[in-house]
Amino acid sequence: MEILAYEVQHDEQPLLEQACAGRHTVHALDIFLDAHTVPLASGYQVVSTGVNARLDEPVLRRLAGGGTRMVAQRSTGFNNIDLAAAAKLGLTVARVAHYSPHSVAEFAWALALAVNRRVVRAANRAREFDFRLTGLMGRDIHGMTVGVVGTGQIGAVFARIAHGFGCDLLGRDVAENPACLDLGMRYVGLDELLARADLVSLHVPLLPDTHHLIDAAALARMKDDAILVNTSRGALIDAPALVETLRAGRLEGVGLDVYEEEAGLFYVDRSVGGITDDTLARLMTFPQVIVSSHQAYFTRTAVGQIVGTTVRNIDDFLAGRTNENTLVP
Repeated sequence: MEILAYEVQHDEQPLLEQACAGRHTVHALDIFLDAHTVPLASGYQVVSTGVNARLDEPVLRRLAGGGTRMVAQRSTGFNNIDLAAAAKLGLTVARVAHYSPHSVAEFAWALALAVNRRVVRAANRAREFDFRLTGLMGRDIHGMTVGVVGTGQIGAVFARIAHGFGCDLLGRDVAENPACLDLGMRYVGLDELLARADLVSLHVPLLPDTHHLIDAAALARMKDDAILVNTSRGALIDAPALVETLRAGRLEGVGLDVYEEEAGLFYVDRSVGGITDDTLARLMTFPQVIVSSHQAYFTRTAVGQIVGTTVRNIDDFLAGRTNENTLVP
């Protein structure tokens, strides 16, 4: 089977080709799938996409009209896909429900530690042989109260790392995780978690009731010197409200691996032309903010699992089977 794969990162391509070896031929593109690039998929029965693909009804209709029968998304999130339209068009859709939770949880802690200890500022100064300590003072993580919003697989790993640091744990989720309870986590309401936590990390999916979960009111409840980390979905945070919070001199540090309007920006080189997103540009002017490019998942282990699962999804589709990753059979 010949597969057209969009949004393939340079470091991801050899892993994808290795997973397909002996079974499928993969044609890798480094561009997003959208209304402008969908004609390239004509004649391919299976198309693989990344999280930034725009799979609305018009694009799905063009895919189906060109002979595509399956969309295999290489991510956990699928809010970019119109599943109802896919079902009407007879398109099978699958995702990757699980991959290494350690990749994201470890990166969330990398962001938390970097903003707390001013690592980026220190490194930039050192490159210019400025070795002063002014403005670089952080806090001990040991003894902090850490709030984990979402205690599924990733949140549980994040909590276990926090426990290793010697933190007190607060959790918020629709269901309590026994593994987190064993760490001494106490489940509380979101308002209490935000008010008490020194560090808040978000690990919930983007759903209608979690959209802008951290809005102006939620930010107002947080401690002035709190640290906020988001490695889940950008739209969990109301970015303009976050800008206003930072302008007011509040929050000690913010680590963002995701951004609500990242599609078309992240995974693209904008260093020459710049960006027109005023909110993102403003966020990046604050010295206590670190923005990375949706890379928390990007380890050899996790990407290997993602492409392996994607190929298994394709194999199952071709064999007439569904599995736990099938969104539209």
